[in-house]
Amino acid sequence: MIAGAAVVVSCSQAELSEETTQHLNSLETKAVNSSEKSDDSSLLLYLEQSPDEAMMASLKENGVKSICRVFPSTPGKEEMEARFNLDKWYEITLEDGAVLDNVAPDVAKIEEVKFVQYNSIFEKASDCNVIPLDETVALASAQTKASNIFNDSYLSYQWNYINEGDASIAKDIYKGADIGVADVWSQLITGDPEIIVAVVDEGVKYNHPDLADNMWVNTKEQNGSSDTDDDNNGYVDDIYGYNFVDDGPITWDKDGDSGHGTHCAGTIAAVNNNGLGVCGVAGGGDLGKGCKIMSCQIFSDDTGGLTSMVAKAIKYAADNGASVISCSFGYNAGTFTSDKAYKDAHGVEVDAINYFEATKNNSVLDGNIAIFASGNEAKNYATYPGALENVISVSAYAPDFLPAYYTNYGPGCNIVAPGGEYYHLDNSGNVTAKAMILSTVPSELYDGTNYGYLQGTSMACPHISGVVALALSYAKKIGKTFTVQEFKNMLISSANDIDSRINAAGTKTLSGHNFPTLSNYYHEMGTGGIDTWDLMMKIEGIPSIIIETGRKQYVDISSYFGSASTSLTYLGVEIDDATYENLGLQEDPYIQYGRLYIHPTKIASGKITIKVVGGGNAIGGDDAIGGMEVSQTISVVSRSFKSTTQGWL
Repeated sequence: MIAGAAVVVSCSQAELSEETTQHLNSLETKAVNSSEKSDDSSLLLYLEQSPDEAMMASLKENGVKSICRVFPSTPGKEEMEARFNLDKWYEITLEDGAVLDNVAPDVAKIEEVKFVQYNSIFEKASDCNVIPLDETVALASAQTKASNIFNDSYLSYQWNYINEGDASIAKDIYKGADIGVADVWSQLITGDPEIIVAVVDEGVKYNHPDLADNMWVNTKEQNGSSDTDDDNNGYVDDIYGYNFVDDGPITWDKDGDSGHGTHCAGTIAAVNNNGLGVCGVAGGGDLGKGCKIMSCQIFSDDTGGLTSMVAKAIKYAADNGASVISCSFGYNAGTFTSDKAYKDAHGVEVDAINYFEATKNNSVLDGNIAIFASGNEAKNYATYPGALENVISVSAYAPDFLPAYYTNYGPGCNIVAPGGEYYHLDNSGNVTAKAMILSTVPSELYDGTNYGYLQGTSMACPHISGVVALALSYAKKIGKTFTVQEFKNMLISSANDIDSRINAAGTKTLSGHNFPTLSNYYHEMGTGGIDTWDLMMKIEGIPSIIIETGRKQYVDISSYFGSASTSLTYLGVEIDDATYENLGLQEDPYIQYGRLYIHPTKIASGKITIKVVGGGNAIGGDDAIGGMEVSQTISVVSRSFKSTTQGWL
């Protein structure tokens, strides 16, 4: 880590005593960020060596009440902790009445202190304005068209998963604007309990009726003694995760809480096919149990969000088995405008993120995946930490498959997912919450209601977290392994083109709310909208072709059978009944002049197998010389839109 921005001193040094000048010079040299929007009762220090008695005495003299390591050491992880400098970060707590701006320069003069980092405060990437679901009305009007996949009561309200163009959700809804998960659920995978996603956020309501079965449980603590660190991981009674704000068990129902963490958790892994509520992306179902949610609480009662809490939570997730961290928070967009500026100013959380990504917690990857929201300031760049080059940053779209009015875009934004958007009219001309994202909320905060709507890149982020968990589950199921970078490459390239939609729409209108010029977002929404099916096909190693719903078309297959594809002898196209029906094919697909002819009428995904003679006009055998039968399985993805780049922008 390298020292960055110095603290600005308002008075002339010529007016100061020699001792004070030395102290301020030390702070200017060692401070890596400013005290603006930071905790006023603590500081973070990077020490070259463990504090000795002399240093402890000096700290006490200068208004410091206590000092401890930011990261409790985990047995067996000492070498890796040292590799990422986690053993060198300390947090000091000030004496009651001590003034931060007085203590900081005094601490900076201590020789062993290499860097001083103010304990900055993160913000949630959502307005946290939950609109509770009226379950009585919802149950009466819920549609059953999605029930052939799962029997959850409100799946038909979750356009973000299955968007069939229901105008009761939004008059301007765009059919097919979803994450493409339905065929993955029905044909491939629904989750795996060995894949754990840590929700770094408000506390998750672990006994929520639609979450409880998919919560990660620390069985040593659950079966151990109260007020005891039964598993010796440095945290007492961390059964479902840990509350880094209150330094204790998870909470979710204080006056200042919003249910933000519980909502994000539901999108990732609410229990599927339990006849109740909503679905989660990786929530399990007929094809298996769901992925697990670990609650790493950094916000509580409208407080928290300190850098030290975030860093501890990320290391905790790494040390306790999480493969993914879902982080719907960040600094205000524009606070930092380069990776170097952020790394210089916020080394403690950068070190924690790097430690997390380098930790191997599953059989698929050689490390883990960190996912952040891009931010909600409608700025043309992502917020940090999500904007870091090695981190997945997620922007948001609405049910019209256009950028949400609040989403950040441009540099640092990697991919887009549903974030929801208020101000859309339904087919009756009313503004409703249905165009937002429906998920789980704590009933204690909303008069007994377990479900509610929210919007934000906070909501887009857990969609990608759930997709990643689902993809890791599938790779594990079929025995595939990848490096972290290989997996990121597949994830970011598994996207549906949003640029063609932006270009075609031209303008966007919201009821009572101004929307920026759509052209601002052209080529600025990462690689496009996540397509879960396409990612699964990349994991399988099967190529995908994008076809347009509603018309007969041909597909060039020379990339699959070589430049001689036009002169080969084809034996036919095989397609199973379920895929035929899902795609709504008007006729059997066939090959002519080396091209695949196909006519889908429904938005769906599936596989077809093309068979060809390799070496001659017929299959060889006992009676004749001929070629061998060669087959190629291809993924077919039918969408309302088709990009010539098939998703790459």
